[in-house]
Amino acid sequence: MADDIFDKIIASEIPAYKVYEDEDVLAFLDLSQANPGHTLLVPKADVPDIFAYDDDLAQRVLTKIPKVARAIKASDDKIIGMNILMNNGEAAGQSVFHSHIHLIPRYKDDGLNLPAPSEEHPVSDEVYKERAAKISAQFSKE
Repeated sequence: MADDIFDKIIASEIPAYKVYEDEDVLAFLDLSQANPGHTLLVPKADVPDIFAYDDDLAQRVLTKIPKVARAIKASDDKIIGMNILMNNGEAAGQSVFHSHIHLIPRYKDDGLNLPAPSEEHPVSDEVYKERAAKISAQFSKE
C-alpha cells in the first residue's frame, strides 16, 4: 500500500472522524470543514484519480455516494442541498493523489461560493458538434 495520508487513515495509522466504512470505502469528516458535515469518501483501493478506475472499482465506490449523502443530509434538518465534488489531477485542484470525493452540505445563506462562478465561453454550434463527436468517438474504442 502507498503511504499517502488517506492510506494512513484507512490503515488507522492516523485518526479520523469516521462516518461510514465497508470493504470498499471509508468516509470521514474533512478536517477543512468547508461547511459543517463536509465529508470525504475514499476508496480503500490505492487509485490516484477517476481516470484509473475500472468498471468494477467504479461500481463498488461511486454507488456509495448516494448512501453517504443521504446520511449526511439526514443528520441535520438545516441541510438544504449538497455539493459533490471530485478533483482529478493537479490542474483540477487535486492535492492528495488518492482518489476522493467531497460531499459538502449546503445551508441557507451559508456564504460558501460553490459552485464557483464561471465565465461564459460561447462557441458556435459547429464547435459544439465537433467537440461532442470527438468525445462520443472514444466510446467505440473501449
